[in-house]
Amino acid sequence: MLARLDELSQQMSEEKEKGDAADQAKLLQLQEEFTRVEEEAGQYIVSEAYSKIMEENGGVDLNASTSRDATEYFVSLPANRLELWMMLESDRLMNIVPREFYKERSVVMEERRMRTDASPMGTLVEQFLATAFIAHPYGFPGIGWASDIENITVPQLMQFYDTYYAPSNMTVAIVGDIQAQETIRLAEKYFGQLPAKPAAPKIRTIEPAQVGERRVQVEWDANPYLLIGYHRPDVRHKDDLVFDVISFLLSNGRTSQLYRHLVEEQQIAASVDTAATYPGQKFPSLFLFVGVPLAPHTLEELEEAMYAEIEQLKTTPVEDKELQKVINNVEASFINSLASNEGLAENLTFSHEVLGDWRALERQIEQIKAITAEDVMRVAKTYFTKENRTVAWLVKQSEEE
Repeated sequence: MLARLDELSQQMSEEKEKGDAADQAKLLQLQEEFTRVEEEAGQYIVSEAYSKIMEENGGVDLNASTSRDATEYFVSLPANRLELWMMLESDRLMNIVPREFYKERSVVMEERRMRTDASPMGTLVEQFLATAFIAHPYGFPGIGWASDIENITVPQLMQFYDTYYAPSNMTVAIVGDIQAQETIRLAEKYFGQLPAKPAAPKIRTIEPAQVGERRVQVEWDANPYLLIGYHRPDVRHKDDLVFDVISFLLSNGRTSQLYRHLVEEQQIAASVDTAATYPGQKFPSLFLFVGVPLAPHTLEELEEAMYAEIEQLKTTPVEDKELQKVINNVEASFINSLASNEGLAENLTFSHEVLGDWRALERQIEQIKAITAEDVMRVAKTYFTKENRTVAWLVKQSEEE
């Protein structure tokens, strides 16, 4: 039945590729047969079997997430269920069967429709990144383009799986009440069965230096929104934590610079925020400024006010007391991220995969404490320039349209 579903899906794709010349009656017939076969095949599927086993054994927070840099799978289990997890996880890695491929493909298509195609913010961000990155994959939507999702096939899925779901491309972090030697023994017993595969191809495309301001405008029947992004190095760069300090200084809480000046004093913005690195961390990305103008103020007014704040950052040293408060907040945020088992595991995998050494975590606090007001000014002058920025506006749709 799975093979028949693949055949029908391929036939529908081929017919749709004919465009206006496609035989609509044939497409309807193929879709009806596809639905019938899919329903018949569904009778033989034990739905959510893995999740049920986890729950029956005390598992919570079973989930997965995909960022621009990695796909993560996580679960919290009692320590005495560690071997069960290793047995099940290694089994599903070795014996993948895409039984509900078409169902899940439809779920992803609907997710894209809701979060991007039918969302003003989703569309704005997609257009913004496509404008900011002309070469690097960070310019592609994380979920994929609609036509690519609709036409992906099982063979393509398996090719991707065989390429990237390789032992050499995986990092596992286990945190909790465990014995190191016993954990290593179990890992070798179960994950040692995974067949070795060629190293996954590396992304070698380097985003060219931007040589002039780029702008994009999205029209929608929605409230106005402003995005400003400046290209910045990846998180392995010596200035990475300086960007974190700048982000906290500008937008962390009601006493932050942007909130005090633009929301409270000038009352030009309804909200403001920043992100130290977006949309990823492993490769050079963007330092992001976001804002919503407060009527009757305009996007243009808010944008100019943002630039005034950025210029002040370049020319006026941060007071020692203010800088120390910000550094303390950055340090506290980092320490808090290590407080839970899940947070520690996530930080360990990130440090190993992205920074190249899990021990890099140990050096973070001292590096944060060493940041000076001169560092803040230098980084702002270096990266927050007109020729290095991309600006996106979400504007009200024209009345004539």
